[in-house]
Amino acid sequence: MPSISFGNLSNISPENKELRRRQPVSMAVLRILSALSCVLAVASTTTLADEDYGGVPLWIDRFLGEPSVLSLRGRLDAAWYRATGPRACPRQCDCPIQWPTALYCDHRGLTDVPEVLPAGTQYFFLQNNNISSLTASFLANVTGLHWLILDRNRLKSEYLDQGILQNQTQLSYLFANHNHLSSIPSNLPAGLKQLRLAHNQIGSIGSGTLDNLKNLTLLLLQGNVLKTIKEGELDGLLHLNLLDLSGNSFSSVPRHLPRSVEQLYLSNNSLSVIDEDSFMGFIDLKYLRLSHCQLQSGNTHAQAFNLSSLVELDLSHNRFTVIPMVPSTLQHLYLEANEIQEFNVSSFCREVGPLAYSRLKILRLDGNKMSYSHLPSDWLFCLRVIQSIYI
Repeated sequence: MPSISFGNLSNISPENKELRRRQPVSMAVLRILSALSCVLAVASTTTLADEDYGGVPLWIDRFLGEPSVLSLRGRLDAAWYRATGPRACPRQCDCPIQWPTALYCDHRGLTDVPEVLPAGTQYFFLQNNNISSLTASFLANVTGLHWLILDRNRLKSEYLDQGILQNQTQLSYLFANHNHLSSIPSNLPAGLKQLRLAHNQIGSIGSGTLDNLKNLTLLLLQGNVLKTIKEGELDGLLHLNLLDLSGNSFSSVPRHLPRSVEQLYLSNNSLSVIDEDSFMGFIDLKYLRLSHCQLQSGNTHAQAFNLSSLVELDLSHNRFTVIPMVPSTLQHLYLEANEIQEFNVSSFCREVGPLAYSRLKILRLDGNKMSYSHLPSDWLFCLRVIQSIYI
């Protein structure tokens, strides 16, 4: 039998809400995670906010030989490393011996990039400084850059020279979250895989800006001021997997998005309507997030979310009065904090039979106008693999 939970959503802390989204884990795993969090807390002086590089944490990958993005400040004797290291290191930065291709200039209060950089630098960490401009020569003697982390500076588009990165043919990851950019940097290298520009002031994509980024798999633009995406602006992103447009100023679902997207996040936009064809053409769309969008049953087409590819659908914190129709393949449905008053089996199963049933595992209905008594007697015939229902 599935577990059924009850409770008032207003009494649940944000931390507990997030925990309840996930499937139960064993106590052994919890102990391991707890011990790991303690180790990380001791090993790093950065805050949790500092570790959030655009919503997808980037951890150390020893198999690829990649360094950690966590600051080295307070974790090594910079003077000793500078004196014994095999290469010249800018006095404002750290050049750890164990990562000879990494240059840590983060959390230093810098207003300018150090003038002379080690030529072999592949991982350049400049986050949490006060840098507002970048000139065409700031990477003049660096040709093999793989990562460039510029989060939490004061970068402004008008103070960036055109094409400052176009010669960095090996650059895969560009992070410039939490700056003051009003546009996407131009002439980005074609090999870029991840572009993270969350929490800036970007109001438009720009024609041709992203046309050559055919290898891009992740684009983070949440927390900007985008209102529309024009036809053709994202056509060059042939392999884009994750697109985050949360927290912008969209009034409807943008029409001209790459059809390769598997994860689409549009939460915290004021969407006035969801049409039947709003997500038509996304044949591989698996994760769709539309929480805090002021959606209502009356402005959302009944078939809008009936996409056979969907695995997870987040419609929490909206104004739905009925459960919208979802595909039988859906596994996780989040509808907490709406105004739903009844449980419609037909929302999950159009028919019930030996092979006709819902694959739903997690269903959240807490914070609605429902109780256990609203569950019809035949709901288990439809939701036969359900693991947890929160009411």
